[in-house]
Amino acid sequence: MKRRFWTALDDAELRDLYPHLKTEKVAALIGRSLEAVYGRAGILGLHKTATYLASPDACRLRRADNPGIRYRYPKGHVPANKGLRRPGYAPGRMAQTQFRKGQANHNRMPLGATRLIDGYLYVKVAAVKYVPYYVNWKLVHVLNWERANGRPLPDAHCLIFRDGNRKNVETSNLELMTRAENMRRNTLHRYPKDIVHAIQLRGALNRKINRMERQRAEHA
Repeated sequence: MKRRFWTALDDAELRDLYPHLKTEKVAALIGRSLEAVYGRAGILGLHKTATYLASPDACRLRRADNPGIRYRYPKGHVPANKGLRRPGYAPGRMAQTQFRKGQANHNRMPLGATRLIDGYLYVKVAAVKYVPYYVNWKLVHVLNWERANGRPLPDAHCLIFRDGNRKNVETSNLELMTRAENMRRNTLHRYPKDIVHAIQLRGALNRKINRMERQRAEHA
């Protein structure tokens, strides 16, 4: 659809009609959409006259005679249902379907429940309200590794699954490595399989040597 630009003659006609007539009527007279008329009037800074705003064509709430006032509640009006919302008030079957005081939400998963998120197994360890999900839910493989090693997962480290199965959370299937090592490991796909295997073996050997050296230093 070809765009129709506003000319100086169009603007002059809009200035003449807009302040005094209903906008829908102005749009029909000049052959423009209602949105176009409102937009152009805003650009030109046009406003309705006081005479128009007091007329029946204007919004009735803006009229001088204030026709909506008779539909308002008078000051000091007492609501018809005042006092009905007392404790235990429940029309119809509402009382049968309401939660009882202290009743647990059946949709809320109990502590110890598990679920899969992005292929990883999580377990619910807490029930704190209004917190991110990772406060109440922890990765099962991380918890298993921390219990087996008696320490939290080190910063800038991650656990990988030796067999590639994220659901196999046994500690024998977990390997600790730095995130930098994991990044290099994930870019090995561009090498042949035998080279990839050799690089992975070298990384595993280096980690084992480093671990033995740390243990030797701790007992020295």
